[in-house]
Amino acid sequence: MARSTLMKNMSCILSYLLFFMMLFSANAQFAKNTYLIQIDKSAMPKTFSNHLDWYSSKVKSALSPSLESDMDNDQERIIYTYQNAFHGVAAKLSQEEAEKLEAEEGVVAIFPDTKYELHTTRSPTFLGLEPPPPQSARIWSENLAGHDVIVGVLDTGIWPESESFSDVGMTPVPAHWKGDCEIGTGFTKNHCNKKVIGARVFYKGYEAAIGKINEKKESKSPRDQDGHGTHTAATVAGSPAHGANLLGYANGTARGMAPGARIAAYKVCWTGGCFSSDIVSAIDKAVADGVHVLSISLGGGVSSYYRDTLSVAAFGAMEKGVFVSCSAGNAGPDPASLTNVSPWITTVGASTMDRDFPADVRLGNGKRVTGVSLYKGKRTLSVNKQYPLVYLGTNSSRVDPRSMCLEGSLDPKVVSGKIVICDRGLSPRVQKGHVVESAGGVGMILTNTATNGEELVADCHLLPAVAIGEKEGKEVKDYALTSKNAVASATLAFFGTRLGIRPSPVVAAFSSRGPNFLTLEILKPDLVAPGVNILAAWSGAIGPSGLKLDNRRVNFNILSGTSMSCPHVSGVAALLKARHPEWSPAAIKSALMTTAYVHDNTKRTLRDASTAEPSSPYDHGAGHIDPIRALDPGLVYDIEPQDYFEFLCTQGLSSTQLRVFSKYSNRTCRHSLASPVDLNYPAISLVFTKKTTPNSIFSPVTVHRTVTNVGHPVSNYHVTVSPFKGASLKVEPETLSFTRKYQKLSYKVTFTTRSQQKSPEFGGLVWKDGVHNVRSPIVMTWLSSPI
Repeated sequence: MARSTLMKNMSCILSYLLFFMMLFSANAQFAKNTYLIQIDKSAMPKTFSNHLDWYSSKVKSALSPSLESDMDNDQERIIYTYQNAFHGVAAKLSQEEAEKLEAEEGVVAIFPDTKYELHTTRSPTFLGLEPPPPQSARIWSENLAGHDVIVGVLDTGIWPESESFSDVGMTPVPAHWKGDCEIGTGFTKNHCNKKVIGARVFYKGYEAAIGKINEKKESKSPRDQDGHGTHTAATVAGSPAHGANLLGYANGTARGMAPGARIAAYKVCWTGGCFSSDIVSAIDKAVADGVHVLSISLGGGVSSYYRDTLSVAAFGAMEKGVFVSCSAGNAGPDPASLTNVSPWITTVGASTMDRDFPADVRLGNGKRVTGVSLYKGKRTLSVNKQYPLVYLGTNSSRVDPRSMCLEGSLDPKVVSGKIVICDRGLSPRVQKGHVVESAGGVGMILTNTATNGEELVADCHLLPAVAIGEKEGKEVKDYALTSKNAVASATLAFFGTRLGIRPSPVVAAFSSRGPNFLTLEILKPDLVAPGVNILAAWSGAIGPSGLKLDNRRVNFNILSGTSMSCPHVSGVAALLKARHPEWSPAAIKSALMTTAYVHDNTKRTLRDASTAEPSSPYDHGAGHIDPIRALDPGLVYDIEPQDYFEFLCTQGLSSTQLRVFSKYSNRTCRHSLASPVDLNYPAISLVFTKKTTPNSIFSPVTVHRTVTNVGHPVSNYHVTVSPFKGASLKVEPETLSFTRKYQKLSYKVTFTTRSQQKSPEFGGLVWKDGVHNVRSPIVMTWLSSPI
């Protein structure tokens, strides 16, 4: 009887489950998501008077009979129209409607909306932009007054009251500027000036995916309540701010890389992330507004060129002459962890500077460990007193919430009055300190794990806290766990700001690495720039830790990430654009890459913070940015939009996929590149593959390049190449003799394998004229079979 009842109940449950699954399936069929619909602008029938009406008609033709109210029409479905860097619309569609629309005549491609994340005073001096007078005045003023360069910053908005956005002494807004200063909560037209000349917001894609923005917590205006956008914008082109510091740390004059440039803020990122429909709309609008440089410190995953909406929009911006700089990502030191790898984007990794914020851990056994910290609070620890030390983890590799000081994991009875050791991971670094403080701890030692190695990133902690490396962290934890004769103890000491740190720069451990598996022949990142412990302007809406519980307010903050290195390059690109307004985006990139350096201030190869070993081009690209040399590179490797399209023609894309990039320019493949390695890129990355012959030998590879003379009209360059174990190189010709400025000369390099190498081999090719050293990194990879 019981068994019969049980079977009936189970049958009912299964029936209900089946019903709900069918209902869910039906709802999913009609559920609406945001799609970016790229349309061939040139295919508009003559029966339509404008593209907007045609786009609307296209969307309407694909709509299914709605299960919702009659108000759900085609106009409400369309949330954006794109007309410049991208052509088409963003619309809310069901999957069935999207598939139907994709088959329509004139529709090039459909992209589902994608979520992106942010990649989160001394740098001008460190980069050589503030040498002793009178050179300093010349660098900043020469040719800048006559050119109005505008940098568009796609981020979390801007805090316009910051001293970094003062327009004192600036000339009127350029006549060609077509942008706007959009009003909203806490933001009026008056918040724009001659420095911040534009401010816009983009949230329709975000709201379609996440829901309505809670305006009690987040402003639907250009006002930055996160701080990230203010920091990046100030790094790009902030006006000089004297006496800038974070709670006394890094005191000095904070200025952007191009303090004479204008800023246009495009707010695309919100509490829940940044969505591609909003990002593409911002790029599209920025191009129409008249920006010269786009600085984009965000990224998503890596997908094929034709499926990456940021890549497609950046291609459109490049075609209009806009230089696009993007952060490489913070997923290092794992290999192949890059984002934003398209060759028409300048991809920026992060490095350290020669400034640090040292702090000591002094153990009861007499050992002293050096770390870093930006702590400056009312609570202090006496350096003459030892405090009990506790670590709640074990020597095993098992993840323990207590060892990471996660929320609710610490027992006040155990940690009260003690310094607590916390492992990095799973929660924000500063939040761990709050957990310790809430449980009654008096201080924190933040220890790196294998993921972070010996790289030290300073934080503005809420209680006395010091960050230390993995190796010494293990020793400190071992001391806390094994002290038998006496209670383990420690104290913490803080030493402010120190300059002249050696070695520097060092490639940051978090900086995302190559190779670029999408196309091995395109070396990424392109270069590295300062991205560790960078001081810049900050939002007045949030504390320096970025935590809501942080009630402190500061005018400047210190952050680390490729989000910080990207605007350094964007600002220097603006500086180059002001000096050389006729240069293309590719010429600017070439100048940055071929003048980059690969040795630190101890004259050794740039080191990798994750291993303390020499870094490679997969870590630092062409090297570390050198703005002064980039202003006069001698030669540049220029690339026209059609050349980039020819590169795409080598990528095995179908004609339909290629249309994503030829939408309005009617580009076709001329097959001018024999392989992707022949794209006129400033770096050379080649792949040896075996011939399908009985001997099975590696095929020689010939690389072609063309350089443009932007230096002295009459100049002679000779070539030098570094030696390689695995291959011999022959450069033809070995000298380049120029007779006029902007003259182009070509050369080729033939690589012949001597012996297969198990790992990639790195080196360089340099053209020298006695004044300029035009360097291209070389990467050689051996593959037994084509990938």
